[in-house]
Amino acid sequence: MPDDPFPGLAGLDRLRAVMARLRDPEAGCPWDIEQDFASIAPYTIEEAYEVADAIEREAWDELEGELGDLLLQVVYHAQMAEEAALFDFESVAQKIADKMVARHPHVFGEESREKSAAQQTRDWEAVKAAERAAKARGGVLDDVALGLPALMRAVKLQKRAARVGFDWPHAGEVLDKIAEEAAELTEARDRLGPAEIAEEFGDLLFVMANLARHLRVDPEEALRGANAKFTRRFRAIEAALRAQGKRPEESDLAEMDALWEAAKRAERAG
Repeated sequence: MPDDPFPGLAGLDRLRAVMARLRDPEAGCPWDIEQDFASIAPYTIEEAYEVADAIEREAWDELEGELGDLLLQVVYHAQMAEEAALFDFESVAQKIADKMVARHPHVFGEESREKSAAQQTRDWEAVKAAERAAKARGGVLDDVALGLPALMRAVKLQKRAARVGFDWPHAGEVLDKIAEEAAELTEARDRLGPAEIAEEFGDLLFVMANLARHLRVDPEEALRGANAKFTRRFRAIEAALRAQGKRPEESDLAEMDALWEAAKRAERAG
């Protein structure tokens, strides 16, 4: 391992110095020098998901490293912004600190802390709405980030529309809409082409996201749970087949379905 290039620095100061060196046009890393905001953004999203994954798995021994990877992304973007004279890391930190103080008057101001979490959430939304109004946004949906995962963005779009009254009053009406969209998807599958099928499938997913909102379910979390359940049960199928000296491709649907049901029963019994 090479000698420490920044022996007098530690923590965040050292990380920022490392990033500045990596981006140095003369002495830096060619790959790092070539990057820009757009090329780094996918890595930022990926690192955020890896943090969430470590938390989901309760892999506390991995979380420290994953948080470091995510912090690197913030430092990377701030370094590029500083080079372009847009802003720097200090202003990023100052801005989020100011925002947290402004959005927590019950902690940093004179408002009472004797409020429920639900009331604090409503207050938070009111403050954010005032901030959006101060930015003179042109429309209700204007600042819902385009880069969000599609399912998450669907929920945010629907929440924003609901604030101005564009929403079904009850979950039952959303369920009716799901049935309608499912019928349209079936018709597209039977009579139309790939583009129409994809459109109807998207409509159905969008309404499913709306149902999640009405039921106060986080659809991303629910789908992660379903993914984990599928993975767990399919691995049980693989283990059962392995005990017979077989692989899944040497089995058939009927046998694997029976093993799936056995895995379900075992989970419920356990």
